[in-house]
Amino acid sequence: MAYSAVELSKYIINKCARDNKPISNLQLQKILYFIQREYLQKKGVVAFDDPIEAWQFGPVVPNAYYRFCGYGGIPISNEYTIDASQFDSVSIDPIVCEKRSLDPWDLVKETHKVGSAWDCVYANGNGNHRTIPVELIRQYG
Repeated sequence: MAYSAVELSKYIINKCARDNKPISNLQLQKILYFIQREYLQKKGVVAFDDPIEAWQFGPVVPNAYYRFCGYGGIPISNEYTIDASQFDSVSIDPIVCEKRSLDPWDLVKETHKVGSAWDCVYANGNGNHRTIPVELIRQYG
């Protein structure tokens, strides 16, 4: 069963806030991407059905981006009411913990690697805001 990207975002934000390591929307977007990549490459399924687009600063899940963009670059410290038991914390939490500790711009660099799914679609700006197919994410990360 795939999650909603917004609900998964709330889970991630709650975890980070409870661990006293709140994240920005930019970090959230990259963490969502890395979770999707992990699910595709290790489990063979999507973590969420929402599309991921190639934007200037890397992969973005528009539904989640617009839901949390009001925070700008500041850490999101709100906590949301969700049923945390519905999430695969064993798979998700290690990714969240690893990636939230990195500088946001290092996360951007990681998604911008030459030959990555984002790079293939973004194509030096020609593919700005185009959807990154899940098969590219699975294959090229």
